[in-house]
Amino acid sequence: MATPIRLDRLGFLDQELKNLEEQGFVWRPRILEGEQRARARFDGREVVNLSSNNYLGLTNHPKLREAAKRAIDRYGAGAGAVRPIAGTMTLHKELEAKLARFKGVEATLVFQSGFAANLGTIQALVGKGDAIYSEELNHGSIIDGCRLSGAEILKWPHRNVEALRQLCQESRHKYRRALLVTDAVFSMDGDIAPLKELADIADEFELIFMVDDAHASGVLGRAGRGSVDHFGLHGRVDVQMGTLSKALGAMGGYIAGSKHLIEFLIQKARPWLLSTAHPPAVVAAAMAAVEILDSPEGEELVQRLWENARYFKHELNRLGFNTGASETPITPVIVGSSHTARQLAKRLFEEGVFAQEIVFPMVARDKARVRTIVTAMHTKEDLDFALSAFQKVGKELGLV
Repeated sequence: MATPIRLDRLGFLDQELKNLEEQGFVWRPRILEGEQRARARFDGREVVNLSSNNYLGLTNHPKLREAAKRAIDRYGAGAGAVRPIAGTMTLHKELEAKLARFKGVEATLVFQSGFAANLGTIQALVGKGDAIYSEELNHGSIIDGCRLSGAEILKWPHRNVEALRQLCQESRHKYRRALLVTDAVFSMDGDIAPLKELADIADEFELIFMVDDAHASGVLGRAGRGSVDHFGLHGRVDVQMGTLSKALGAMGGYIAGSKHLIEFLIQKARPWLLSTAHPPAVVAAAMAAVEILDSPEGEELVQRLWENARYFKHELNRLGFNTGASETPITPVIVGSSHTARQLAKRLFEEGVFAQEIVFPMVARDKARVRTIVTAMHTKEDLDFALSAFQKVGKELGLV
């Protein structure tokens, strides 16, 4: 028998990876050894962790741990099916009801991730013959949802409300339906979208208004209810995407809105329809997180988060670092070149601080930075340790 010829159809990947390496675009994630805490062990080194989305420390909260354990004992390890067939458990419905009450909406639908929520919702709401007015710094999940929808994508400059209004005046009449979609908190810069003004434009031009609250969930609003609550826009935002994966300490995303919106998504949102449901432990932990937020303890955690964020941002500015337009616990330290950002992140890690570099193409070529995220878990001692490291390394690199 002749030896079969083996064709290396993926041989081109070697060169692609080399190209990425030369451009500095290769990710080599650090490995977490233990729990996601304010001080954590990555790659064998204990560091002050400024790279986590565990804003309120709920990932480690005893109530979430216990809820997850009880759910495993009662319901098993997995849901065993997609939601529309046999995978919708009583736990899923209970979580969605709690989220709806917490957000002050008629209904919610839990997706397997925030990415899936954006992807499925945008595709379901608009398509060919429609338009999407998309903020230029929107998250990749919004960008992918827009592309897959088949709708015309019209980008507008970051936080530039007048440019958006002019774009709507010039183009809105050409389309059947139109969606206005924006992040609430921008994940690279930590600034907040002008949602009140955007709501006015949505009303003026009859736009479906969708807000991505990934980094606002558990951070903005009363006890972390999100950006709509923060701006007092209840009833004026048609579609709210929230996350269970960041401040709420579990995993997944959800869409909050009217009953008919949720019923429509149950019929049309493909990621929800075709992905296995959340395991019971995750659902139970998320419910416990909502209960904590909707209590005095939750209010205290959010308050502590903001106290830490304000202190750290103020001290970075006092030291002479450029933190851009940040208004939230996401605080970039903008240094310019990708090379400098990598140097800064590397030296900080050696000094005991983990702050991830963010470089082109995630940000503009001249806007490379390390991104810091302060949490409610950090003590003043943690933050002062990190600030001391920033000062030392910043002087070494000529940044301050």
